[in-house]
Amino acid sequence: MSEAVTPYDKPDQPPSESPSAATAAEAAPASEPAFSPSDIRDGAAIALVIGVAGVLLGLLWVWLAPRVQYVSNGEAVFLRDTESEARIGADGTFLLLSVGFGVLSAVAVFLWRRGGGAAQVVGLAVGSVFAALVGWRVGLWLGPSSDLVAVARKAGKGVPFDAPLELLAHGALLGWPMAAVIVHLALTALWGTRDPAPDLAVWPSGYYQAPVDAPVAPAADPSGTEPPRP
Repeated sequence: MSEAVTPYDKPDQPPSESPSAATAAEAAPASEPAFSPSDIRDGAAIALVIGVAGVLLGLLWVWLAPRVQYVSNGEAVFLRDTESEARIGADGTFLLLSVGFGVLSAVAVFLWRRGGGAAQVVGLAVGSVFAALVGWRVGLWLGPSSDLVAVARKAGKGVPFDAPLELLAHGALLGWPMAAVIVHLALTALWGTRDPAPDLAVWPSGYYQAPVDAPVAPAADPSGTEPPRP
């Protein structure tokens, strides 16, 4: 007697796939990348434009910040007004300007690309941080000189002169990026474009339902007696 032998795959070869599995694998859509090239270009453009706008922040800070004044007696340099709050006012001016620029940049980005996207938010955040740093350094560069000895010698004895512009509270550098990101997310959540809702799939019911017009046989009476047989 001969016995049927079931064919088997060789150990050194991978198991063969069924045609249905291969067809399902080919029909599955390929996963899209997180950031498309257009998204990357938009994010880079946003970061570049906002970073350059930091120069305007530095100019306004130098113009609007209150001045701290020193006076020299020929041997040392002293504060002209020891109770002045101009140093705190300089930090507050920088913070208010940064928040204002953050709101304006968020509105501009939203109006340019109303659809939103992660790349735009990243570009907005990176550009805002860079713009705050640029504004800070530009303000220090355009402000009064930090060489107090040379400025006091040039001003003369008993003549007040402006102190260098300083940012004592470095946390104010976060005013622009935080305001920009928060306002942009709020605008996108309220007035951003919405994706269409997906259609709900209708699944067939697994329960059998009898036809409505089918006659129903009367139930037998358990208490009835059997009719007499002939």
